[in-house]
Amino acid sequence: MHSGSYRVPRPDANELIIRWASATDTGRKREVNQDALIARFPLFVVADGMGGHEAGEVASAAVVENLAALLDSGATVSRDNLENALRAAVRQMAEAVGPSELGTGTTITGVVYAGAGAADSQWSVLNIGDSRVYRLLDGRLDQITVDHSIVQELLSAGAISPEEAETHPHGNVITRAVGLNDDPIPDYVTVRTAPGARWVVCSDGLTKELTDYGIQHFLETSETPADALLAMFTAALGNGGRDNISAIVFDELEEPAAAE
Repeated sequence: MHSGSYRVPRPDANELIIRWASATDTGRKREVNQDALIARFPLFVVADGMGGHEAGEVASAAVVENLAALLDSGATVSRDNLENALRAAVRQMAEAVGPSELGTGTTITGVVYAGAGAADSQWSVLNIGDSRVYRLLDGRLDQITVDHSIVQELLSAGAISPEEAETHPHGNVITRAVGLNDDPIPDYVTVRTAPGARWVVCSDGLTKELTDYGIQHFLETSETPADALLAMFTAALGNGGRDNISAIVFDELEEPAAAE
């Protein structure tokens, strides 16, 4: 588990403080961890790889490596720069696995701070695939992302109920990925910062084992992001740990800027 914090000065005289923790676990059934993540302000991202042999591991690692390179470059984490990093990751995947692994790919989901220096600062939430972003605020847990999956399409069409979705045989089938077949352009949602909010960025290894109610319970009863991660991972592994599990939890806090 890794933790960090960052203070964001803002012109309204109140500093926004971001505190986070991140962790990944192979789970109880898989031999290889095909998940990867990066938690470095202003970017919090989880990638869940897929593909035969080590291809899924290569795919998720390529995404994280290219996002880390973007941060290291000092360039703004704009949508254009982020998408160019994803395209570079796809090229890296193609070189690493070759044409025989056309199913190689990875989900990506995350949150980018998009309001540096703005009083009404914002987050940009992004996703491709079925990894998710949640936000807990004022006792309400909202799933900010929309899954790119067969089950989500059936849900949106009213063809199945949420209860049926939990056990649907196509629960693992996604309709979009960062891979060798499509241009990796995420869906985006803009959300204003809200001191007191607690966020979760996670792979489906967590949501396969915990309901939204369970996630909310652990977020509300844990003092720190690290405590929340430990509680959720313990429960998810106890419920079977059928897949790799990766998650980032971060808090938005606010305090008056120090007097000069």
